[in-house]
Amino acid sequence: MSIALNETHDPALTSWVAAANAPECDFPIQNLPFAVFRRAGTGEDFRAGVAIGDQVFDLGAAAGAGVFANHDAATQAAAAACRHAALNALMALGPVAWSALRLALSRMLRHGAPEHAALERFLVPQSAAEFTLPAHIGDYTDFYTSIHHATAVGRLFRPDEPLLPNYKWVPIGYHGRASSIGVSGQSFPRPQGQTRVPGAAAPSFGPARRLDYELELGLFIGPGNDQGLPIPVAEAERHVFGLCLLNDWSARDLQAWEYQPLGPFLAKNFATTISPWIVTLEALAPYRAAWTRPADDPAPLPYLDAPDLRSAGALDISLEVLLETAAMRAAGQPPARLSVSNFRHSYWTIAQLVAHHTVNGCNLRAGDLLGSGTQSGPQPEEAGSLLELTVGGKQGLTLPNGEQRTFLEDGDAVILRGWCAGEGKPRIGFGICRGEIRQTSLHG
Repeated sequence: MSIALNETHDPALTSWVAAANAPECDFPIQNLPFAVFRRAGTGEDFRAGVAIGDQVFDLGAAAGAGVFANHDAATQAAAAACRHAALNALMALGPVAWSALRLALSRMLRHGAPEHAALERFLVPQSAAEFTLPAHIGDYTDFYTSIHHATAVGRLFRPDEPLLPNYKWVPIGYHGRASSIGVSGQSFPRPQGQTRVPGAAAPSFGPARRLDYELELGLFIGPGNDQGLPIPVAEAERHVFGLCLLNDWSARDLQAWEYQPLGPFLAKNFATTISPWIVTLEALAPYRAAWTRPADDPAPLPYLDAPDLRSAGALDISLEVLLETAAMRAAGQPPARLSVSNFRHSYWTIAQLVAHHTVNGCNLRAGDLLGSGTQSGPQPEEAGSLLELTVGGKQGLTLPNGEQRTFLEDGDAVILRGWCAGEGKPRIGFGICRGEIRQTSLHG
């Protein structure tokens, strides 16, 4: 299941792109995440690129110029797929092709590479790039993998039974809306819908007043499966291209009125924001961790269990939420950190999500997106949503500039960050995922 370490993970590697060698750089040569971009302000076609330091290595242009012509067939196929305006074709090729391309790029971009001078022309500053969704997302499923989030939210609405009895047995999920997924920089108006004040005889219609974010990771599917043929848990990660940051915006007052009996609808489908960069599972290999559960919790059913899952099924990924208000922007103040959590706290693993999603015969396709669900840690300050941080809106947060928040206001921007770091290991970052609520009238 887990990917073995190889020469691309060597922490001693450096790049001839100087910015990639800075200690706090999200994109060293050991990372090489993928995105789809073009030069900002141009009518160029979108194509694939790889982050290296503060630059984008233009894979589409490099492939078109024959840079990979003398490489093996797997590398050539992967490079050719990078000329498209979405990564679906690359995702569909599978881990052999992904790994071959990663190795070729690692060798080309290393300090001392003979190709250095010839490849400099394929660098585009990230500050001069415009990004779009990295794939055509056919379907989007959101899971609920943090037991800490599920328990905290359940305690607000069901004090006598905060965690429903199926939670420890089955990865809970629902099908979301792919059409409103946007890349970092997405902005949207405050959603409207029905809400009902407790004790009221009838609902009212209007803008949501309890607008929230959810700190999540997104999983992009690589090769799919035929309908009726489940993906075994031991093979599931071969079907995952990589991970991105994901903000599953949520209108909590709409959600409270609509979610029974069929779950979220208008409370979730108005916007979802993802980061432009997809970090491959191979890049994350140094940050594998054991997947554990409390001894008195039920063991997963056999289709959700495997030896490698227990030894290395988790990932040590730090996740951070920052809030930038309109007043902060106007005053030139930095955004305020709201919380930091970690994906290793997840109750269910990547492999289990894929195995469960397909066990009934459901067919996944390259470019499908799975959300991890809100990633909250065991401590209150590790909460991945305002719903938890403010205890359902009962305890307001005071920001460094003196502003108060219980839920999001118009003009607020939420910024997610993610990274892996450890002694003797390269930093593997995800960049940022930024989304903003446009300033409109609450009465409009």
